[in-house]
Amino acid sequence: MSKILIVNGTQPYEFAPGQLNASLTEHARNTLTAMGHEVRVTTVAEGYDANAEVKAHLWADAIIMQFPVNWMGVPWVFKKYMDEVYTAGMDGRLSTGDGRTADAPKANYGMGGALSDKTYMLSVTFNAPKEAFDDVTEPFFAGDSVDDLLRPIHLTAKFLNLKPLPTFAAFDVMKNPDIETDFVRFKLHLKTAFTEVEHVPA
Repeated sequence: MSKILIVNGTQPYEFAPGQLNASLTEHARNTLTAMGHEVRVTTVAEGYDANAEVKAHLWADAIIMQFPVNWMGVPWVFKKYMDEVYTAGMDGRLSTGDGRTADAPKANYGMGGALSDKTYMLSVTFNAPKEAFDDVTEPFFAGDSVDDLLRPIHLTAKFLNLKPLPTFAAFDVMKNPDIETDFVRFKLHLKTAFTEVEHVPA
């Protein structure tokens, strides 16, 4: 069975204290543990040690990044985590530089990641409704998908040579929530993704 690190990257606010992302984190922990996986959780807003988090990434077979989408990206506290943890790991543990060499200084930028045997999953929550995505008649995202919006996070993971699992998203969680349905969908999503992982050769 897999070793799975869940990073809850929520930044609590008075109007959004992070209960949904905490609940999704616990649902993931409980579901994956019941499937026989070994699970560790980091809650970024509670504090962390960058070197310990590098070691946790090395321990894990898969990393789940759980966060609300804030201003079209990750919460600032999660960005700080990435800056500190991934920079600490650029000593060769998470990546060996940016992939370029002295012999070819213009080629292969971003291909120095050291985590080729690991996968990652984004699990995100939105104020936006599902209908705002994948529809060219909707003026804001103009046909873009959730993964189009999250491309910078996907590229950050690619920089470390992590391989993607399908993204999970809960939509309209503030104005028109359907949380129980989201929990059911999330459980099925996890079971599908992490059952398939068991058949992927290292």
